[in-house]
Amino acid sequence: MPSMMYFFLSVAALIGGYMVYSRVVERLFGVDNCKATPACTMADGVDYVKLPPSKVFLIQLLNIAGLGPVFGPILGALYGPWALVWIVLGSIFAGGVHDYFSGMLSVRYEGKSVPDIVGYNLGNGFKQFMRFFSVLLLLLVGVVFVTGPAKLLASMTDLNLLTWVVIIFAYYFLATVLPVDKIIGRIYPLFAIILVVMAVGLTGAMIVKGYEFYPAAHFVNQHPTGLPLWPLMFITIACGAISGFHATQSPMMARCVPDENCGRPIFYGSMIAEGVIALIWATLGMSFYPTPEALNAAIAAGGPGKVVNDVAMTLMGPVGGVLAILGVVVLPVTSGDTAFRSARLTIADVLNFSQKGNGARLMIALPLFVIGAVLSQVNFDIIWRYFGWANQTLATIVLWASAAYLVRRGMFHWIASVPATFMTCVCVTYICYAKIGLNIPLDISTWIGIAAAVGSLGLFLVKRPVFAANPVA
Repeated sequence: MPSMMYFFLSVAALIGGYMVYSRVVERLFGVDNCKATPACTMADGVDYVKLPPSKVFLIQLLNIAGLGPVFGPILGALYGPWALVWIVLGSIFAGGVHDYFSGMLSVRYEGKSVPDIVGYNLGNGFKQFMRFFSVLLLLLVGVVFVTGPAKLLASMTDLNLLTWVVIIFAYYFLATVLPVDKIIGRIYPLFAIILVVMAVGLTGAMIVKGYEFYPAAHFVNQHPTGLPLWPLMFITIACGAISGFHATQSPMMARCVPDENCGRPIFYGSMIAEGVIALIWATLGMSFYPTPEALNAAIAAGGPGKVVNDVAMTLMGPVGGVLAILGVVVLPVTSGDTAFRSARLTIADVLNFSQKGNGARLMIALPLFVIGAVLSQVNFDIIWRYFGWANQTLATIVLWASAAYLVRRGMFHWIASVPATFMTCVCVTYICYAKIGLNIPLDISTWIGIAAAVGSLGLFLVKRPVFAANPVA
């Protein structure tokens, strides 16, 4: 079978997962179209604004698809074709479940942010922890998604890095404080077109130009520097498989969903679409460069951004290459703006502070951007390493909250508790092993991770009668 077919089979598996498994998830959640959504019952013309489902889907996709499904899969491609397996299985059985529940639980809870979603299902202790943790994550995302696209734009233009950072911060500020339909709702469809050109154009160009798909791929750890596949690949490839950042974005669109039937294509569907983007970039990384060593050399010379530039310009020429690179710039920009916006909404929920007035929004937004500007001076690589672990930890907590919700409904909770258990093992093993964590040897870290995962599942099962005693209203 031609190696190209492995790519198309992976795409087909993602689409099949959406067609079949998402319906299982939807049924277990319990969609009820007799329930009015927050967009209808709490409309305020600022954050609670009913939008057409197609527009909500595009906004959700662009919100969640930051640098993660581009840079993460490029770095993950160093591990070989196991990256493709993780993207497909992670998107269907972990990321899709996570995104659907984080969005639909917010719809059920008046558009509340992730701390309230977790608190309603796991208790007040988790709620208080998540208030701090989620805002910190959003600030890290916002800062990362300023510096990343600014570097790409600076390499393409005569403007320096600082100028682009200021321009992007200014746009983020406007997108944070203005009504959702004034900027985000109007320009995202255009950004979506650029995104499609990038994804489809690069794949098509690689086929037309006769590149061999996965020329040196083998199902072993192929990382040239010997970095262990476990658990690093599962942290490196987050967006495109499962990402806690998505849970911070879903409530923003939960406030715009016209009815509950839209949840499956909007929340689960956008995760699958992001998985396709991740597949494309993992495939480009393993196919444009003949060996993992060649890919690693390109990354060492200029980071994943250099890979994006080299691939786009070579495959699509100057004009098409610029469009493709702009598609990559669009991804982080359309996540960074909503990261700050989601941080504003989360803080407003904590303070029970209405955001209808301009002054109220500025009171929260201005301090946020001052902190963001300070964080932007911190080394990008350091922020990114901590972001990876924090991101997957948040996803794990949201999965446990989703499992608790299913228990409260008397439904099959394993669709959430199994990926939650696995991700608990990933996150604990990583923070024990990583140099930014405890720097414990990998074999010991793995056993600690396994013990934490088994212990978490055991505690969840012990607490199951408590969850069941508080059924969903």
